[in-house]
Parts: sequence; structure tokens; C-alpha cells
Amino acid sequence: MNILIENADSLEFLTSQGTWSKNAAEGKHFGTTVTAFDAAKKESVGKFNIVCHIAQTNQFINMHHGKGKGAAETAEVK
Repeated sequence: MNILIENADSLEFLTSQGTWSKNAAEGKHFGTTVTAFDAAKKESVGKFNIVCHIAQTNQFINMHHGKGKGAAETAEVK
């Protein structure tokens, strides 16, 4: 069982190199959902999911979600 950060829009996983990959096996493994959530909030990503990936069955379980620092909404100036 691996805990991964998933970009909710692109469905890609954060890798150890700081890039994004469609392959869950390349995703950076986090020890806990709290550690993954804290790391995801610092990433330049909009919406994210913290997922548990069970490699043997290729099953994903969504554990948590949030917004990274890339999700900042800009105010419209009139």
C-alpha cells in the first residue's frame, strides 16, 4: 500500500523528482496521509487528492483532498 499525491485535474502523481506522471508506480510514496497532505499544500498544483494505491490490485482509495498553492484565486479588477 502506497500513499500518493494525485493532481485532481490531470490525474497524474507527484514523483520523487517533483514532476508528474500518469504511472502510479513512479509516484513518490509518503509514510502517512498527514505527511502527504502537508507536502501537497506546498506544491504548485490546484486541486489534489491523497490516494492510497494498492499495487497488487491496482486499486485506488481516495483518502483526502485539498488545494495546493497553485490554486490561489486572483481577484478581478474592474
